[in-house]
Amino acid sequence: MDRRGFLAAGVALSASTNNWVTAIGHTLLEPRATPVDHSSLLAGLEGRLRLLRHVDDELGSGEVFTAARSDLALAVAAIKSRRYKGDQLSRLYAITTEAARQVGWAAFDQGRVGLAQSYFDASLRASAECGDVTAGAYTLSFAAIQCYSSPGLAGRAVSFVDTARMQMRGRSTPRMEAMLAARAARAWSKDRAKEETKHQLHLARAALDKGRREDDPGFLCWVDYGEIEMIAGSSALELGDPAEALRRFEAGMQAYPGDGQYPRSHAIYLARAAEAHLALHDLDAAVATGRHAAACLGSVDSARSASQLRGLREKLAPHTGHAGVRDFLEAGQAQ
Repeated sequence: MDRRGFLAAGVALSASTNNWVTAIGHTLLEPRATPVDHSSLLAGLEGRLRLLRHVDDELGSGEVFTAARSDLALAVAAIKSRRYKGDQLSRLYAITTEAARQVGWAAFDQGRVGLAQSYFDASLRASAECGDVTAGAYTLSFAAIQCYSSPGLAGRAVSFVDTARMQMRGRSTPRMEAMLAARAARAWSKDRAKEETKHQLHLARAALDKGRREDDPGFLCWVDYGEIEMIAGSSALELGDPAEALRRFEAGMQAYPGDGQYPRSHAIYLARAAEAHLALHDLDAAVATGRHAAACLGSVDSARSASQLRGLREKLAPHTGHAGVRDFLEAGQAQ
């Protein structure tokens, strides 16, 4: 991933965010009951997007990119047809918001940062059209990941999360608050801000302690204690504390669903746990955990996850005198 591409995308996303804040202030709607469904097209698209969120978890971003882009094109065509009015038109814009976010995230996961930025921008514009601040804030949280994934852009990621929080004030749920706090924690860890990272993780856990609510957005089903602990582990590793990272990763694995449900996420977190073992000079544990990560990634199409595993192999490369390390690296070359 070219850092200049990240930098350009970060600048463009900042402009998109500012425009979104201005636009959403003019279109913001009060929460409404879900309207009676009279459109099989709308219901079908909403169902497909719910399904694609799980496909992304289990198979990675390759298929999701193609499928979500197709759904986005259908939603845009329906809007342009001018057949839909009122609540149905608002639903179409909400569908467009989520479809564009999914395409943007899939593009980022495939290493296509410029393309990801353009779809995140489209998602923000669609959410402004229908006054859906929650969906727009959710998109901003993913744009934040794109920013903090490049050196020097963590501060911009924090500003995206802060913007999302400000717009959600008075209408958020504890689960939404937990997700945004966890994103902020990860961004702060990239800036080596230990105390602020710790504070944001405390806020995330405290929000989850409040329990689920009926008005939790459906797209936050993945936000749980396991995910927060995995983010805590990643943050601790970033902050140079591999022992704490391993404690957090272990706690996360105990609370997290199995490999079969979230193999891509497991691959990323396991690769980071292997790096923590390596930092503590436990080569046997690093190799065993690395093999587990590689097994998770075997059926997943994700350039981001593959990059994490490549990074682990590069860090293990100086230790080829260890038989287990040598076998692990040779197996990686054969794949």
